Amino acid sequence: MLRLPTVPALRRCVDRWAVSPRALDVVAALSAFGLMVLDVPGLARADNSLTGVTATLVLAAGAATLVVRRRLPWLPYLVALGLMGWLHELTMIQFALYSIGRYRGRRAAIVATLVYAAVAYALFQTPGWPARHGDTLSDFLSLVVPIGVLAAGVGIAAYRQDLVRALEVQRRDAAARQAVQEERISVGRDVHDLVGRELTVLAVRAEVLAVRARGEAHQQDFEELADTARRAHLMLNETIVRRADRDTATPGLEGLTGLARESERMGSPVELAVAEEAKALSPLRQAAVHRVVQECLTNAAKHAPGLPVTVTITVEGPDLCIEVRNPLPADPPDRAPVSTGTGLLSMEERVTSMGGTLKAHRERDEYVVTAGLPTGLAR
Repeated sequence: MLRLPTVPALRRCVDRWAVSPRALDVVAALSAFGLMVLDVPGLARADNSLTGVTATLVLAAGAATLVVRRRLPWLPYLVALGLMGWLHELTMIQFALYSIGRYRGRRAAIVATLVYAAVAYALFQTPGWPARHGDTLSDFLSLVVPIGVLAAGVGIAAYRQDLVRALEVQRRDAAARQAVQEERISVGRDVHDLVGRELTVLAVRAEVLAVRARGEAHQQDFEELADTARRAHLMLNETIVRRADRDTATPGLEGLTGLARESERMGSPVELAVAEEAKALSPLRQAAVHRVVQECLTNAAKHAPGLPVTVTITVEGPDLCIEVRNPLPADPPDRAPVSTGTGLLSMEERVTSMGGTLKAHRERDEYVVTAGLPTGLAR
């Protein structure tokens, strides 16, 4: 159970910026320019035929290439090499090497770093570059190599982290799809068990009536009715897959008492209130109620252990209403509960497959799950 921030609008704004690649690229370009512009006074004094204004414009144009670093990371890299040779500027190359490592991976980053080191070493061997330096090899080893290796290394680490996040997103999506699929299979099993049983009763009853009406005008009608029921049952068997590990349907309202006792054994007392009208629901709808309550009690035991749970099932006109409430713990559990995070998806799939809706939210100091679905009862 997540605690929502007190300023949700601010959080949404931060989330939009946090996930906007274009915004991050603009920030990177502005950061590079802000660092390089500190060198403008020195560039203007150097022997490079640039004034303070023209040097600023050149650096701004170079930094602007970082805006396309995701699609074309080699462009800011080449520009950075040019700035390094022309203006002795090493700031841009750090951003460029990071971008290559981040968006092209380890091999590209290693190649770019080696090329950068070779170019920088050649420049260091050029007389007058930089204008004043001492031991060329010492400067090269202490300045150029660490800059390139560190920037590329950080980029590679970020690249791997991006892969981990992408795999985690795929794993969550796969788990969600699997949960929905499993719930659909569960619904199908319940339909098979419950509806199939009724079709069998219908077929047997029609056969009995056909025997009783032997020789009468309605005998053929009863026989055709029995054949229709058997064909419908056969189609049901062929359409819905039955797993070998599941021979019985999901319990109905009669199973709620057992769920409450199990929850109490885990330390969470349950106050169960079931309207008398709900007992007239079809077995399939009762199975949906059982499934929702079961998942809610499981979640309450995980996230609010030891706290009471209130389960209310009412019938209001043509609608069945399920409400499960439990207080939020003042202190979260010491250990994070083991959870796949797909329980709500399973419940929602079960409810929506029957034309209902499901909502889970925090209400003051309580966590509330409400579900509504049509009763299917004639009024």
